[in-house]
Amino acid sequence: MSMWVLLQGFGLGASMIIPIGAQNAYVLNQGIKRNHHLTTATVCSICDVIFISLGIFGGGALLSSNETLLLGVTLGGIAFLTLYGTMSLKSALASADHQEKQAEMIARGRRGVILGALAVTVLNPHLYLDTVVILGSIGGQFEGHERIAFAAGTIMASFVWFYSLSIGAAKLGPTLSKPRVKRTIDCLVAAMMFFIAAHLAHGLWETYLG
Repeated sequence: MSMWVLLQGFGLGASMIIPIGAQNAYVLNQGIKRNHHLTTATVCSICDVIFISLGIFGGGALLSSNETLLLGVTLGGIAFLTLYGTMSLKSALASADHQEKQAEMIARGRRGVILGALAVTVLNPHLYLDTVVILGSIGGQFEGHERIAFAAGTIMASFVWFYSLSIGAAKLGPTLSKPRVKRTIDCLVAAMMFFIAAHLAHGLWETYLG
């Protein structure tokens, strides 16, 4: 197994996973609330293992070559990101008392947390556009043991990032859960969700109407 190829996979995987998206925002919020945060990190990492493997070992080429499927994923992603951004903005604009009551209502058991993690992963367009298509197209250029090494590197990046984010958020929970800090985080998350949705919509406009 080539260590250099593994490091390439780790670096590229990290560059795809680290930018804040719906998945990272969910892991961060569960960490802040210390609500089954390690379970959340585990589910997101395992999902990445599945989709990274699918992308690198053939799924990426299939998705990128199917224009209808790619269009459906992009449209679904725009809708999902817009909804997630709206929910984050609504949370940011709510009063401190309302935020606290909402947090108590949202606190879920392990099953609810797992379902939430699956939702922000499977419905996240970047899972397909970045993880499956881009990583898949790059990883597909390697052969044999090097392809396995590249896949292992990207998978390692996923586990390192999600567990670091989850544990870090839990340790900083008392600070990050303060109303003003929480409001700032919600505003940043909303802005990022709307930006990504607009970027995807602009790409569709350029492709089909430009």
